[in-house]
Amino acid sequence: MGRIVVTGMGIVCSLGCGTDKVFSALQRGVPCVGTVRHLQTSHTELPVGEVSMSNEEMMSMLDLPSDSVVTRTPLLGMVAFKQAVGQAGLTDATRTVFVNGTTVGGMEKSEQYYLEFFEGKHTEYIGAHDCGAGTEQIGRLFGRLDAMLTISTACSSATNSIIVGANMIRSGRAKAAIVGGTESLSKFHLNGFNSLMILDGEPCKPFDQGRNGLNLGEGAAYLVIEEEESALERGAKPLCLLAGYANACDAFHQTATSPEGEGAYLAMTGALKQAGISPAAIDYINAHGTGTGNNDQCESVAIKRVFGDSVPDFSSTKAFTGHTTSAAGSVEAVISILSLLNNYIPANLNFTSPIEETGLTPVTQGKNVDLHHVMSNSFGFGGNDSSCIFSKIE
Repeated sequence: MGRIVVTGMGIVCSLGCGTDKVFSALQRGVPCVGTVRHLQTSHTELPVGEVSMSNEEMMSMLDLPSDSVVTRTPLLGMVAFKQAVGQAGLTDATRTVFVNGTTVGGMEKSEQYYLEFFEGKHTEYIGAHDCGAGTEQIGRLFGRLDAMLTISTACSSATNSIIVGANMIRSGRAKAAIVGGTESLSKFHLNGFNSLMILDGEPCKPFDQGRNGLNLGEGAAYLVIEEEESALERGAKPLCLLAGYANACDAFHQTATSPEGEGAYLAMTGALKQAGISPAAIDYINAHGTGTGNNDQCESVAIKRVFGDSVPDFSSTKAFTGHTTSAAGSVEAVISILSLLNNYIPANLNFTSPIEETGLTPVTQGKNVDLHHVMSNSFGFGGNDSSCIFSKIE
């Protein structure tokens, strides 16, 4: 099997809509986490990384009828999906699959209309609640795809979607895959994380000794991945390689990561093995880095286990975007590829002092540096951990 290449990218998050706007915001070093605007919640004291566009604005952008039964999660997905497919110049759906990572689905409307459902009102949104329904709405933008799948593994969903799509290409099941994830904020979402007492009332501080939790965000991002020979035959321009990937599960706890970072360690080493490169070849790690006490310490331990005394530059970009949960893996995959292509490492915002137990210091100021191999980490509840490596086509 030949190499797998990325030929298209699309993204929408609190930093902006489209790769150019997102990368420009990263370079400016301006976080886009702030007061909630669109979500109907009483918890306005909690900072979030919200997409600036309303549902109505996105529907207009997508030329959807104003009475369309569509919720915010697939709307965000449609925006990013169209960008990715457009950049890839992908027009033929033959042996093309869509793998979508999401968990909240249409909850945003279900919680809004739940009591009215019993009165026979807004019942059209009941069918839009299911995660798979949103996947189908997004996929319809392309036409008749060969297959559509939904992956729901919490915060590793989008990365696992990339992995599933890549495996379908490697097995010969598909020649191209549109992969990634989408997630909107919801009260269910916000209140659920708040009940776990892991939301910070201030901007989050990934990898800082004084970290106090995460800020939730929303967004969507997709990649078009293809077998290299097939992409070149249709005249596509490869952006980079999906050089390696791996998923592991330590099953340590329902929400916490194991103290030794076992799942993260296995995911990173598995991705390196598949890429056929040594740890020393990694130039930058876009870390999961949520800002929670458990994740950041355990991820730091795992990074030290993999890289020893030669830990490469690393940073978490969640202080820019908020934690986009099921979409985080693809949002950060796009950011990782933008870093790779532009030889730029974005800053780990709000950092002042390293975690005492590990002593690791992330990149605190954005910097230009020659990059060849970039690793992107995404870790989910239950220890479902995944890593991808993106490499330049030399």
